[in-house]
Amino acid sequence: MSSLSASFVQIKFDDLQFFENCGGGSFGSVYRAQWKSQDKEVAVKKLLKIEKEAEILSMLSHRNIIQFYGAVLEPPNYCIVTEYAAGGSLYDYINSNRSEEMDMDHIMAWATDVAKGMHYLHMEAPIKVIHRDLKSRNVVITIDGVLKICDFGASRFHSHTTHMSLVGTFPWMAPEVIQSLPVSDTCDTYSYGVVLWEMLTREVPFKGLEGLQVAWLVVEKNERLTIPSSCPKSFAEMMRQCWEADAKKRPSFKQIISNLESMANDSKLPDQCNSFLHHKAEWRCEIEETLERLKKLERDLSFKEQELKERERRLKMWEQKLTEQSHTPLLPSFDICSWTEDDVYFWMKQLVKKGDASEEQSGYASVFKEHHITGKQLLLLRESDMKDMGIVSRGHIIYLKTAIEMLTHDYLTLFHFPPLTKNSEEENKGNEEKLVNLDLVFGYHLKPGTSSKDCKWKMYMEMDGDDIAIAYIKDVTFNTNCPDVEVLKMTKVELYKLLESWVDSATIRNGEMDCGH
Repeated sequence: MSSLSASFVQIKFDDLQFFENCGGGSFGSVYRAQWKSQDKEVAVKKLLKIEKEAEILSMLSHRNIIQFYGAVLEPPNYCIVTEYAAGGSLYDYINSNRSEEMDMDHIMAWATDVAKGMHYLHMEAPIKVIHRDLKSRNVVITIDGVLKICDFGASRFHSHTTHMSLVGTFPWMAPEVIQSLPVSDTCDTYSYGVVLWEMLTREVPFKGLEGLQVAWLVVEKNERLTIPSSCPKSFAEMMRQCWEADAKKRPSFKQIISNLESMANDSKLPDQCNSFLHHKAEWRCEIEETLERLKKLERDLSFKEQELKERERRLKMWEQKLTEQSHTPLLPSFDICSWTEDDVYFWMKQLVKKGDASEEQSGYASVFKEHHITGKQLLLLRESDMKDMGIVSRGHIIYLKTAIEMLTHDYLTLFHFPPLTKNSEEENKGNEEKLVNLDLVFGYHLKPGTSSKDCKWKMYMEMDGDDIAIAYIKDVTFNTNCPDVEVLKMTKVELYKLLESWVDSATIRNGEMDCGH
């Protein structure tokens, strides 16, 4: 900003006589005052420090831009002094009984005033300025009924598309400004569409919704202000164009001014517009219905957020309870069946505690990894399997077997995580046995050979449910439907190995098998 140094009149603080507060602008309060030496009624904006607003205003001169007189630079009294608009803000006018006098000519004149002021800022001023906080509160009415844009506290000098901090007021802010994304001058076009909506409906935009709620609706849900169905099409189309999510598709103020001029030549528009303005009772319900829908949408979101927080809280309590009950070490993830060899290695390392007798077992993590033990295999390990892996100490085997059993118990318990809604009856029942019905389908793949000895076969199993189902199986019995063939019974570990490897065909006859359990 230092390169844009501007000279302006420095006014003495004692030369100002303050009267009532007449509003609050960006970063300061505004007062009606008397500039005594000039015998002039003025508006004075008090600031904590003078930054860019005085510099911007000192370079601007346009019928629809508030006139700048000078600034007070006496610490701690920093002020900007501008012309005083006796008609107050456009916002106050719209939301008063005076707005009932508005007609087509009124709206067209004021819509053009704002558009011309913004076109000047974007295209005709000594340096291009993006206002970023255009809203009805920052548009004032002079004694002769002319609209002037004021409050440049949030503005930026602009030479190219740039990234800007979050400023402005949410109902008037473009989606990209809300998200603090790079913006162009058409972010002011979006705000202009909201001001135009205010003049046509004489309503407060997104009334009853908080700023952050509006931000979420505009950005995440792509919601916009309701345009009543009976609104004249030319005005409705202009507002829709201004509110395009894609900033590049929004019209420039030069295009808006041109459109307004064309609309002024439409002989049918005055009757349509005036009829719309005078029958507010008929279409106001459309705006109210939308507001109720948006409030419900926001309430539903809040409820879901609370629901998720409650679920997260109860999950943490459940984890803590399981940890306290089983002293299970830190888990890579709760879905143990999906653990990789590295996950099992990590879990095994957690079993070894410094100063504990289990420290002697620190090498077993590597043993498990060398034998490519995954989470699914870990849950099925038997004592004989551990011996085959080289673990010979009876005490160590018992320790590992106990840890795996606890892990299995906790895994199955987590798959029956309590529902979100508390049920006191269920909580009082405590731990109880549950009957689980599983639909299992067995089949086999056959590799024919030159003789029966060369034949190989491999079983496969399909189940209706998650892989967790295999953890419930205790044993499996196979019948071949032949009286002279011995019934084959195997444990779940043997079954799992059978599912993973090709075996001799000695246990199959006539290509048929039945499964039990």
